[in-house]
Amino acid sequence: MGHPMPGAPHSRLVTMENVEFDPRLVQATSVKSADEGVPGRKAAQPKALKITAASSNPKMFTLPWHKPLSQWPDDLLANLPRGISRHVVRFVRVGNDVYAMKEITQSVAQREYELLRQLEKIDVPSVKPIAVVTGRHDRDGKPLEAMLVTEHLKFSLPYRALFARNLREDTADRLIDALAVLLVRLHLIGFYWGDVSLSNVLFLRDADCFAAVLVDAETGELYPQLTEGQREYDIDLARTNIIGELMDLSSGKLLPDDVDEVEVGNRLVDRYHSLWSALTDVESFSPDEMWKIEKRVNKLNELGFDVDELEMNTSEDGNRVRVRPRVVDAGYASRKLLRLTGLDVQENQARRLLNDLDAYRTSTWRQGEDLEIVATDWMREVFEPTVRMIPAEYRSQIEPAQFFHEVLTHRWYLAEKVGHDVPMAEAVNSYIDTVLPQYKLDAKVMDAINADADAGVVDDEDSYGDDGYGSDYNPDYDPDAAVWAS
Repeated sequence: MGHPMPGAPHSRLVTMENVEFDPRLVQATSVKSADEGVPGRKAAQPKALKITAASSNPKMFTLPWHKPLSQWPDDLLANLPRGISRHVVRFVRVGNDVYAMKEITQSVAQREYELLRQLEKIDVPSVKPIAVVTGRHDRDGKPLEAMLVTEHLKFSLPYRALFARNLREDTADRLIDALAVLLVRLHLIGFYWGDVSLSNVLFLRDADCFAAVLVDAETGELYPQLTEGQREYDIDLARTNIIGELMDLSSGKLLPDDVDEVEVGNRLVDRYHSLWSALTDVESFSPDEMWKIEKRVNKLNELGFDVDELEMNTSEDGNRVRVRPRVVDAGYASRKLLRLTGLDVQENQARRLLNDLDAYRTSTWRQGEDLEIVATDWMREVFEPTVRMIPAEYRSQIEPAQFFHEVLTHRWYLAEKVGHDVPMAEAVNSYIDTVLPQYKLDAKVMDAINADADAGVVDDEDSYGDDGYGSDYNPDYDPDAAVWAS
């Protein structure tokens, strides 16, 4: 997690008072102090402990806030793999919950908390903010850094932990594809990231792909709409950071030898522009080619995006129709599955489960019945009995929907091998014995990952300057005037 880009545009901050934001943002909680956002003015340090929380958990008040996070006792910590960060980060058990705690300057903590709250309101894939803790002091009265508290995203992993396992050779490409989708989604809603990298996201398995979730928003900013310069800066920075991160993996012998780090970085740029074009380009049709409009909408649905409305304009001579789609939230398949079954899963997982639901409907000769009724029976007869077979020691390692998907894939391979259908229970037992153990991280590997994460900590208030934004902050920087590297 690096500094904000030179001139991250805080001096040109667009507030909700003078622009049209997504109306859901109006309800987002604000913890800004009177001095917040004013370069050169440091927010006042509370004299007593103050916890501003989005949800109530009384156990929060029992934590040792008077100690630096690096000195918290082991019995409070959850041994989970951490990503590389400039700040001290720990996973802490708070009652039945696990929270990610990050020590950071007060102004940055408050600002990131507010931004995460805004992103949560508009269903952007990002970690859930829990609290900001300020006014921390040790027993001698010496001030301690503030703390940003977010909810640990179950089943997620930082990219280094993924490469520490025996994954397919195309893992790097699949992670890049997930990051490209996330970046496009963020840009569509007007989020300028300012520090795009593999280190600043968490990854969830999503059938044969991955889904990326924003985990660090401290350099971000929400706008009604991004300029091309802002988008291109994010893309170029992402390419540079990714190449460096992959080279670091290569030096640690975690990256397959045949992976070209520069080519993977370039893949992000190509994938981003391809997806952005598919979602935003204006197409022109003749009046007798209106069927192409449906084809365009279907293509967007296949990419996982819903189309809210179509803007259609006819040329003056009436010979051409120009169509611009208005794309709304991603998650076309996942919302359909949620409506039918109540399962809240990733997009590609949803597609796989919907396909199995369709197969069940066909095999039981129930094509004429309401899909909602068939889905209820599929849940009871197929999905639930399968996921109940997940061994207890793996229930915190793999999502039920991912388990179901991988069992279906394993069953297909078994059937191909023996030349006939394999019962579901047999496929589950075979998968548990031969494939599922790969989900466990060796204790030594876990220790090495977390040691690497701590090695990057330069958590020093001076690195932010008095304003909390960074010593390279330049309020006069214009991202549209920048020259982007090729």
